[in-house]
Amino acid sequence: MQWTPLAMVVMGLLLAGWAVAAGWAVLSSLARARAAAGAVRQARRLARMVEESPAQLLIVRSDGRIEGSPRLASWLGFSAMPQFLSELDDGKPDRGLSAEQLAQLTEAVLSAQRTSRSFNLAISPRGSRRSLSLRGGLADPQVAPAGSAQVWVFDASEAETQIARMRAETARSKSDFLALVGLIEAAPIPMWFRSPQGELRLVNSAYVRAVGADNAEAVINGGLELVERVDGQTPAQVAARAMLEKRPAERIVAATIGGQRRALRVSDLPLGDEGVAGYAIDIEEMEEISRAFRAFREAQRSMLDLFSSGVAQFDARHRLTFANQPFQRLFALGPADMHDAPFERLLDAAREAGRVPEMRDYRAWRKERAEWFAASGAQEEAWPLSDGTHLRVVAQPMPDGGLLMVVEDRTETLRISAMRDTLLRTRTATFDSLFEAVAVFAPDGRLQLWNRLFASAWGLEAEVLDAHPHVDDVMQRIAAQLARPDQAQAVGDGVRAATLERRQTGGRVALADGRVLEYAGVPLPDGNGLLTVLDITDSQKAEEALRERNAALVEADQLKTRFLANMSYEFRTPLTSIGGFAELLEAGLGGDLSESGREYVAAILTSVARLTDQIENVLDLSQSEAGMLPLALEPVDLFALMRDLVQEREGVVTEKHLELDLRGSSLNAGKIEADPRRLGRALAHLLDNALDATPRGGRILVEVGRHRSRQKDGKQRARVVISDNGPGMDRAALARAFDGLPIQPTSPDARGAVRRQGLGLPLARQLIEAHGGTLELLSEPGQGTAAIVELD
Repeated sequence: MQWTPLAMVVMGLLLAGWAVAAGWAVLSSLARARAAAGAVRQARRLARMVEESPAQLLIVRSDGRIEGSPRLASWLGFSAMPQFLSELDDGKPDRGLSAEQLAQLTEAVLSAQRTSRSFNLAISPRGSRRSLSLRGGLADPQVAPAGSAQVWVFDASEAETQIARMRAETARSKSDFLALVGLIEAAPIPMWFRSPQGELRLVNSAYVRAVGADNAEAVINGGLELVERVDGQTPAQVAARAMLEKRPAERIVAATIGGQRRALRVSDLPLGDEGVAGYAIDIEEMEEISRAFRAFREAQRSMLDLFSSGVAQFDARHRLTFANQPFQRLFALGPADMHDAPFERLLDAAREAGRVPEMRDYRAWRKERAEWFAASGAQEEAWPLSDGTHLRVVAQPMPDGGLLMVVEDRTETLRISAMRDTLLRTRTATFDSLFEAVAVFAPDGRLQLWNRLFASAWGLEAEVLDAHPHVDDVMQRIAAQLARPDQAQAVGDGVRAATLERRQTGGRVALADGRVLEYAGVPLPDGNGLLTVLDITDSQKAEEALRERNAALVEADQLKTRFLANMSYEFRTPLTSIGGFAELLEAGLGGDLSESGREYVAAILTSVARLTDQIENVLDLSQSEAGMLPLALEPVDLFALMRDLVQEREGVVTEKHLELDLRGSSLNAGKIEADPRRLGRALAHLLDNALDATPRGGRILVEVGRHRSRQKDGKQRARVVISDNGPGMDRAALARAFDGLPIQPTSPDARGAVRRQGLGLPLARQLIEAHGGTLELLSEPGQGTAAIVELD
């Protein structure tokens, strides 16, 4: 298809029109876009300004819907603003408004919507300390839909806090002012205030009473002054001069108060350009005290002159203010040295008179003594002088910076003390040279003097005696050394009889180590009591030795006889033959025996067994003493071994009607390493001795167990105790018990003619010691005997 020129022109015009229209549309769109962007920026700026403003806007529509910024929501405690006004109270305790506050706001909003009336409210959100101020009214239709209310919310928390603080400060200042006025009014001393011209403006009640006026107004109107003129100047003129010089003025004047002449200390204090405050203090009593003090000081110094010790007083300038007569005499001071003399110059004068110690560096020594004034406490020194005089010097620093110096001549005191020390040493040497133990007790019962023999006789430590213990404490320690501790009471009674009852007593006591002491309590003329103790052990031993000598000779002869009888057999060979043939006869190998023949054979076998036992005892004892006793050690049940020994002697127990009590158990006693045959023999000897010593119907106690050792090591050891209630033994018989000698005749019910004779006890001790154990015998006449065996 071909276009005509006209058609092409028309088509070109149409395309040009379209292009123009499109360009205009594009330009118009760009202009509108720029206008819209500017409007958005303006809206954002206004919203930001509203957001940052101190007041936040709350829009309440007629249907109850509300609009507000997030900042306002945070003030009310919400994370986002609720949609309706009624939702400001959602019942949560930490956000929103209370029901009462919401009701007030709702009523005010409705009133504004209906009548266009503005309102002001103050609310506080729940759970917050904020104080919000609300100012509301009808909203402009351009701001909100018609019928809406606008409420501006201000955060008045800081302003309210400042107002409350200012009110509190005002109230406190008013209270302080009233308290100050009350304090001045209640002050017991006259106080006043003058104008810059010196006229009285204010006076308190004490001032009114002092001048004898009716009230403060009468004092001010009449210009009644408390004090009189001083050096031709009135009190008003003195106050004016103090204000002019801008410094306090203080003076002591006399005034008539209540009809009495009193001394007052008056002070005028300038208070800037406002005026002058003044007060007066009654110092009449202080003046009286000062006069009394001066009189007392003079009396005191007169009294110090009567002392034997020298006393000197120095002031804070280190100058002498007083020295009594003894001080002047001790330091050879003249009248020239006494007049306001410095401390150092007084020492120089004393040195020239030879009244200070000789020293190499006198200047350094004097400087050190001058430091006494600044010392924290009293200083004490001994000054030995060249002429033999000994001075005791005490320097006491005073609170006012002065020094009190006391000097005492101790020459005679030291001489008497030396004489006393000599007498004491002489007395001590005399006491220690006595062959008797001597102690002196005071009337209050405390030990005063003693010699060395007294401590050694009773086994007392020197540290205990040096503390001068009471007689009860001494007797308590002595009781541990006595064989019978209860006898310590008798010794203490002897001391008390000598000191309190003034009578002499005496007695004897036996010590646990075997010594015997004879004591006597003697009253002394000075009221003290003397306790003398004499060791008579040797004399008693000599007496007992003479008695025992003859008995020992008889016992030695009997021992010899028994020894020869025991050794007359040819030991085991002939004894074995006899026993063997007797057993053959008893078995009937030599023919039938008559009844009497059987008894004879049984007697032979019994004698053979007894003699065999004696021979074994002799052999074991001799081997043990030589240290050659062989032991076949093995674990041994100690309780079972003792039980078997008791059961073997049931016949003897039954025959004598004895009560034998075996106590213990294998679990308690345990096992030990021992030779059962030889250990059983040792325990059998001890049990046989108990059976021999116990009279018919008596009681024997056998106790097997483990206990803490009686030795010093104190470790756990197996122990066997065999005790009886027989006649017991005295100390001498107990000492001979292990010698194999006869002790005493047995009871009529005993099996032998002699009690505890032969080698039983010596052998038992040897066998027990061979096992590493110990055997101890305890006995008292009439109390029975106890054998104590301890084994590892």
